[in-house]
Amino acid sequence: MPMTSQLPAVHIVSLGCARNEVDSEELAGRLAVGGFSLVDDPSDAEVVVVNTCGFIDAAKKDSIDTLLAAADLKDEGTVRSVVAVGCLAERYGAELARELPEADAVLGFDDYADISVRLRGILAGETRPAHAPRDRRTLLPLTPVARPAAARGLSVPGHADLPAGLAPASGPPVLRRRLDGSPTAPLKIASGCDRRCAFCAIPSFRGSYLSRPVDEVVAEAGWLVGQGVREVMLVSENSSSYGKDLVGAGGLESLLEALNAVDGLDWVRVSYLQPAELRPSLIEAICGLDKVVPYFDLPFQHASATVLRRMRRFGDAASFLGLLGSIRTREPLAGVRSNVIVGFPGETEEDIEILTDFLVQARLDAVGVFGYSDEEGTEGARLDGKLPAAEIADRVEHLAALVDEITRQRAEDRLGERVRVLLEEPGERREWTGRAAHQGPEADTTTTVSGLVDGRPGQLVWGRVVAVDGMDLIAEAEL
Repeated sequence: MPMTSQLPAVHIVSLGCARNEVDSEELAGRLAVGGFSLVDDPSDAEVVVVNTCGFIDAAKKDSIDTLLAAADLKDEGTVRSVVAVGCLAERYGAELARELPEADAVLGFDDYADISVRLRGILAGETRPAHAPRDRRTLLPLTPVARPAAARGLSVPGHADLPAGLAPASGPPVLRRRLDGSPTAPLKIASGCDRRCAFCAIPSFRGSYLSRPVDEVVAEAGWLVGQGVREVMLVSENSSSYGKDLVGAGGLESLLEALNAVDGLDWVRVSYLQPAELRPSLIEAICGLDKVVPYFDLPFQHASATVLRRMRRFGDAASFLGLLGSIRTREPLAGVRSNVIVGFPGETEEDIEILTDFLVQARLDAVGVFGYSDEEGTEGARLDGKLPAAEIADRVEHLAALVDEITRQRAEDRLGERVRVLLEEPGERREWTGRAAHQGPEADTTTTVSGLVDGRPGQLVWGRVVAVDGMDLIAEAEL
């Protein structure tokens, strides 16, 4: 995207999860209507905005490295200012500003509503005080149904209307500007979390759970279709809680029914469902609605009841296997992905054996294996029974190798299966890479479809799985 001489140019770098991607596109929308030109190349920008991730140590390091790399551009090109926003900035604020003077400003979520004003001031040489962190759970009432009214006037990413006079000239008042042309887009349905998992700091800086109204989500889905999107992935910190704060909303099931009626939308995918909240009616909605793909993102985190209780979570291996059985009875070809954490304080060899046996029996399509590390401000950081880092690394290595084998076997189970694939990237010799219904974006596996005479991004085609490549599928197109 070329620079213009009339408008200050801004480049946005989005790090971390799909929720952050939506926030970046909200910032882009605000900046576009606020008089900024969005550019694809950071070296063409006057200001680089880095939407940081503050979830785990590796993500924090990536965020800091990205900020430093952007700051280096101030010596080489047109870049005059580098600004940190996002979870790392919200969580650490002034501390991040002190430790990283290369960033010209550290802005929190409260600055998002006035982001264009903030950036203009920074470019003009104004020095803004760094964001002062606070526990954002205190900003909303404990009672969920009282939150929508109390949220008016608060700056909650993904929940604000455009300022007066800045609404788009046509179409729904969607506060968003797409930053890529992918046929898949995340769609935020809620922010925050009411759970208190002992390893997670997210609720403290993302706040209490707050759902977006059904009509607002549906309007944004329709707008995304107009932008060339064919699949929306519903994102939040806990999608299964959707609607608990909306009187008469009917929960996630009702939202899925409404999205199922959006013209031009082919697939609706749901991310991050709490296993303890996955009720039979929700399984039926995900498996039974035409446009909702049978895909279950279930972060089990462990399978040992003892470890799960210390994590302040619910369930055990038997209940999780029962849940998977219910899903597969309703839809045998459903995809299931999960995450597990190993090395949590107090975890024993017996606990690892329970987790290992569970993974063997569960036969999941994709699993992320993470080693535990203390997150400041969490209960886990205060627990006894800490394991040596080397022991945690060994357990991660062991589980990761097991998961590779299990997911490879799961892919082989799909040989001969008829799959519908969303095309994403062209290859050679009439091949396209995409994803079948059981495969989520980015973190999961892919399907390569061969024998296509024509193809285009976002097209849905049917094929038959004829081979596997590790955990990925290879299918022949049905002509």
